[in-house]
Order: sequence, then structure tokens, then C-alpha cells
Amino acid sequence: MTGRPPPSSYAAAISYGWVRRAAYQAGLIVMGATHPRHSGAKGLDGGTLVLLGAGSAFWPVLKASTEWKGPDPVDRWSSRVIGQMAQDLGAQAHFPFGGPPYAPFIDWALKSGRTFSSPVGALVHDTVGMMISYRGALHFVREFDIPEGSDTSPCTDCPAPCTTTCPVGALNSQSFYDVDACHGHLSTAEGQTCMTGGCLARLSCPLSAGAGRDPEQSAHHMRAFHPS
Repeated sequence: MTGRPPPSSYAAAISYGWVRRAAYQAGLIVMGATHPRHSGAKGLDGGTLVLLGAGSAFWPVLKASTEWKGPDPVDRWSSRVIGQMAQDLGAQAHFPFGGPPYAPFIDWALKSGRTFSSPVGALVHDTVGMMISYRGALHFVREFDIPEGSDTSPCTDCPAPCTTTCPVGALNSQSFYDVDACHGHLSTAEGQTCMTGGCLARLSCPLSAGAGRDPEQSAHHMRAFHPS
């Protein structure tokens, strides 16, 4: 692909499969899609919205990039790579960072039929569980066929280990997320398990294994969330 916007004949040929392959080649996965005209996705009138996220290939690609040794490598990499994809595929790029105002990614995710609210309030995805990392989205003017989403949450028949795994109950089914309790735990010696390997509650989701998450990636995100 080139960095130039595609000619109209090329743009008309763009399909869900094409976008998915382009995402895979870039080190990303498609985490859902929706037709805003039908789903009512906030801020969009029509066309096709495709949500992009980090899969198992993301971390080594990021570490090999020019952004890795600079500040905010994840967001800068996402801006460059997804911005280039938007140019190549004739779409508009949106990102969950860079605000305010912020693009309504939570609404878009829920409207995709592949992401749901978990018993502890955090989002859960049908293939990566609670290890969700949306890096951007592509909005196409044209509607094209996308896989049908589901109305049934994967949490429906799950014993919900996410509600009981957190050592200090920061993620729970009553108050959902006690941020102060979470930060307090992460500052202790016992909290280093979460700091180096990722949130125990999120990892306890049976679907989280599908993310193929490298513990080093989780540690990077935890340091950004809870700087020492």
C-alpha cells in the first residue's frame, strides 16, 4: 500500500476482510465493527466503523518501532500506524487519546456487539476478555458487510472470577472500581505481582488468555497507570 489516498475505484473495493488483513500486517487486530446508521454509535452519521486494538503481535512490533525509545510510545505508534492506514484505505482515523474532547470509544465498543460490560464494570471482549487495548478506529463513508455482533455477553454463564480475585477488592460488583484502593495496593510489596504481570482481576477472566498478552506489555501499562 502507498501513503496516498486510494482512488475511488479502490475505495469502493474496500471490505472488512481487507481492513482486517491491513490491521494484521500492521501488528493490530480488528476488535469489532458497526454501522452507525443502524447501531446509533455516537458522533457518526453512517458508513462503517472498524475498531482496532492490540493483539499478540502488537508488542514486538511496537518495541521494534522508532517510537519505542521516545515518550508515549504506544500512543505515538498508534497515531502513525493507524493514521497511515486511514490514508491508505480512504478512511478517517479516530483515537481514544489526545482529548479532551475524547472520541466515544466505550459507546462504539458496546455498539459493536463484541464488547460488553463485565460484572465489575470494566469492558470485556469476546476474544481478548478484559485485556482490552483499543488503539484507534477507522471510519469509512461507505457501508460494507461486517460480521454480525451478539446480544449475549460472554459473562452470562461465567462464574465471574473477576469479582473476587483482586487482593484488595478494588474491582468488585458493588462499587465497580475503587481507584484509591488499587493505587494503594500497587504501592506495596504485595502489589508488585500486579505491577509486573498485570491486573489479577482482569487476568482472571477466562477469555483474557485470548489476548496473548506479554507480561512485559502489561508491566508497561501498569507503570503508566501507577508511576513509581
